[in-house]
Amino acid sequence: MDSLCDEPREVRDDIVVACFYFDSTAQEEQGAASVLGALLKQVIGCYKWIPEEITDTFQRHKKFVGGRELEIPEIVKMLGIFSSPRHIYFCLDALDECAAPDRAKILLSLKEIVKMSPTTRLFLTGRPYVGHEVRKHFPEGTALISISPRNGDIIHYIHAKLVEDTNSGEMDEEIRERNCEEYSGNCL
Repeated sequence: MDSLCDEPREVRDDIVVACFYFDSTAQEEQGAASVLGALLKQVIGCYKWIPEEITDTFQRHKKFVGGRELEIPEIVKMLGIFSSPRHIYFCLDALDECAAPDRAKILLSLKEIVKMSPTTRLFLTGRPYVGHEVRKHFPEGTALISISPRNGDIIHYIHAKLVEDTNSGEMDEEIRERNCEEYSGNCL
């Protein structure tokens, strides 16, 4: 995901990367319309112009008292319009932390966007059980890659967090020492 975002825009101005990271503690704020709206905002931000159809839709919504949020079909249509002339990469991280009903709506919406714009690509991460849901919506052209951390990676992560810990006195010293010894590092 980082290498897509790091691609210099002056080399490839026909590439747009839009990312979203799910957080299980924020499921109420991360409904399908909010997530798709966040992706739309990122995609729109990459353009120098906004198609008239999209500005008209936003103007119509502003006329309602207090404004009105876009609905999923409207967002999907707009993402399809924006995705057509460019290569769009939608990166959704930790999809498993999205509430199941919203996850289904998001996957259905992404499927519609990919139908409208065949140059759109998806990069989705999540726990293995989400792979079955993804494959159900995208039976063709889906590559599932299983990634598991090595013990050394986990120990390295714990060590790094122990070094950053500003409340080191709150941790049991025996646990701290054992973790530091396993990593062969000094984190006291």
